[in-house]
Amino acid sequence: MLEDIDPNKIEDPYARKCVVALIKLGEEQYEQIRLLREHNQLLRDEIARLKGQQGKPDIKPNKPAVDHSSEAQRRMPTVWQKKPKRDFLPVTRTCDIPLDLSLLPSDLEFKGYEEFPVQDLKLVWENICFRRAKFYSPSTQQTYLAPLPKGYDSHFGPGLQSLALWLGYAGNMSQAAIHALLTCAGVSISTGQVNRLLVEGQDRFHQESQAVLLAGLSCCPWANVDDTSTRVNGRHEHCHVLGNPLLSFYHTAPRKDRQAVLSALCGGKARTYLCNSAALAYMQIQGLGKPDRKRLQELPQDTLLSEAALGEFLGTLLPHLKPKQITTIHEGMAIAAYQAQQEFPALQLLVCDGAGQFVWLTLERALCWIHDGRHYAKLMPRLSAHEKLLEDFQKEYWDFYKELLTYQKVPTAVEAVRLEEKFDTLFARVSGYDALDDRIQKTRAHKDELLMVLRHPEIPLHNNAAELAARRRVRKRDVSFGPRSELGKSCWDTFMTLSATAAKLGVNFYHYLKDRLSETGEIPPLAALIHERAAQLNLGASWEAA
Repeated sequence: MLEDIDPNKIEDPYARKCVVALIKLGEEQYEQIRLLREHNQLLRDEIARLKGQQGKPDIKPNKPAVDHSSEAQRRMPTVWQKKPKRDFLPVTRTCDIPLDLSLLPSDLEFKGYEEFPVQDLKLVWENICFRRAKFYSPSTQQTYLAPLPKGYDSHFGPGLQSLALWLGYAGNMSQAAIHALLTCAGVSISTGQVNRLLVEGQDRFHQESQAVLLAGLSCCPWANVDDTSTRVNGRHEHCHVLGNPLLSFYHTAPRKDRQAVLSALCGGKARTYLCNSAALAYMQIQGLGKPDRKRLQELPQDTLLSEAALGEFLGTLLPHLKPKQITTIHEGMAIAAYQAQQEFPALQLLVCDGAGQFVWLTLERALCWIHDGRHYAKLMPRLSAHEKLLEDFQKEYWDFYKELLTYQKVPTAVEAVRLEEKFDTLFARVSGYDALDDRIQKTRAHKDELLMVLRHPEIPLHNNAAELAARRRVRKRDVSFGPRSELGKSCWDTFMTLSATAAKLGVNFYHYLKDRLSETGEIPPLAALIHERAAQLNLGASWEAA
């Protein structure tokens, strides 16, 4: 019956105060007991594994899983109507079907035809034998051979290579499944050759992936960023995803710290380090001692250093440093080098979740409202009164979110001031439910990052784009587990970058692959398409105005 108690209905102030205090204590104890039970079960499972047994199986209950999604609360109703396909499907073959008139009335009148479109697909195997003219010159003692057509530099044509690449990186098929499909179609190919088609000789695509990143960063001053775990030859690594409306870029690195994110922002290039006032200020904020910072001023100032050169300097100047101090120095100098380098344009703003590795990298940072809202969905009040408080606050939370969406369409200075004042009012509330009030205070502490949209209306309010891009790697990982070599890792990153970017640009990825492999040149470079699309969009209006 504890869940039905409503302290507000108690008339005696002293009794109400006592009941509220007891309820708070009960909520805290309930949460503490829940956490201790989970921790105790983990310890029991670990003890069982050490004894050579198995832990408690993770069997999901029959009841529906807890849903922390905010989709229903923040969805904006839209009118949708299915579009007809006849209007844009070209007819490749027309087949007239006659009617048997022998058993029908004799007074029939022909009224034309009724059309019934059908889509079909043919997977046709073709084995081409190129007969190359061959001549020999006695005077030069050389043999002259007619060159092969473009794209036919191996025993597998561009159509087959394009299909294998599409199935592997856009279709998320395993190499075994690709081999099975090709052999079913009549192709004589080994599993090793399928692997070579997917991994080897992809320099042209690696170069275009780098050009795509450079073009995307130069056309847009902000980006979504996220990461997800992955495995490379059995080792645990992390895939960093960087994106905006023009591109999605994938970069896999052994770590997920700030330096790994900086490496992704620079296309995976070797990290460089720079000692200047900005780097020393970062080190001061992170707690590096004044004597150590003073010694660091003996480093070449405003000069880019390689990792080996920096390590040599630190070994000479500060041999006593602890690992955490070395990390602070590396991070500060890496951030300074990133903001000073010219090869890849330094971003002005990151849209991300609250993970620590995304802090300090850019001049500004915008936090994801959906990530923040999930913390409220994870609260588990025991009292119906607290459930009502949480439900009412969540409704106001997502109503405010919808107002921000409306502001993005028609941003004005007056509306920005009103929304900021409303934020202050909404997140200054004290409900009496301690867990909710603590969460409200944490949201209020990130006011500047959550309301960054008032300064830059063109940025998104959430990080869904990066999360969905990371989910593509998760789906690929579920099927193929992970690449087995550094070359395979770079191919995973490159082709997932090109596939996702082509989709954003409206380019058919299979046609793109075949165009590149056959060297027809009908599809422009994706970097050029990014610049064309950027001219149509308004991705950095607030920065240009400033």
